[in-house]
Amino acid sequence: MARSPEPNAALPAAQSSAGEALHVALVMDGNGRWAKRRGLPRSLGHRAGVEALKRTVAAAPDLNIRHLTVFGFSTENWSRPATEVAELMALPRRYFESDLGRLEREGVRVRVIGRRQGLNADLIEIIEEAERRTAGNDSFFLQVAFNYGGQADLTDGARRFAEDVAAGRLAPADLNEARFAAYLSTSAAPPPDLIVRPSGEQRLSNFLLWEAAYSELVFQDVLWPDYGPEHLKAAIAEYRTRDRRYGGAVADDALAAG
Repeated sequence: MARSPEPNAALPAAQSSAGEALHVALVMDGNGRWAKRRGLPRSLGHRAGVEALKRTVAAAPDLNIRHLTVFGFSTENWSRPATEVAELMALPRRYFESDLGRLEREGVRVRVIGRRQGLNADLIEIIEEAERRTAGNDSFFLQVAFNYGGQADLTDGARRFAEDVAAGRLAPADLNEARFAAYLSTSAAPPPDLIVRPSGEQRLSNFLLWEAAYSELVFQDVLWPDYGPEHLKAAIAEYRTRDRRYGGAVADDALAAG
């Protein structure tokens, strides 16, 4: 009999003090516009985006980031032209073929979240190899959201909980926020402290909808292929100015409300 996931109490959100390691999530956006501005095919924009990912992952540990989640392909991206979808499907292969050895040596653990349905067999094999070869690492955690959507993940989690109830492993009354979070594909990581979206757009676009409840949001006017350590450092500097309250109030606010 399959066991139901247990709420993970060991992974609280990191606090905002400068000494705490962070979980940062990035929407890798703007590849197509980057290519268009240069009169290049969109495919070259996506390939330049892979280089930006390499730079960013390499820089993250030095910026006190322990968990990095990047949004590579959404469940909505299937509606794009077939040639572009094919190019996007090739990106994990390009990234892991060129960088997996370094990730493995440097203690990076790779997890790919999102639906495997619809991905071709050789891509799934590449993903599973990256996860298998880095499974014992714990210096840095790289989570790649691929064929992922926040609403899809919530739906899948609700379905898994319903299946456990139907099988008699749980009762409806057993459901609370912590238990439900354990059914999501992101359950192995703490909630993101900071979500960064480059490209000038200012929306989540179905990314980490549950997990973003108390994340700080930073929007940057730089297209993803131009992204690098200096942009990530600037986003974290902005984050450090924020006062994270998690729904509570600071003393001055409490006195003013009294």
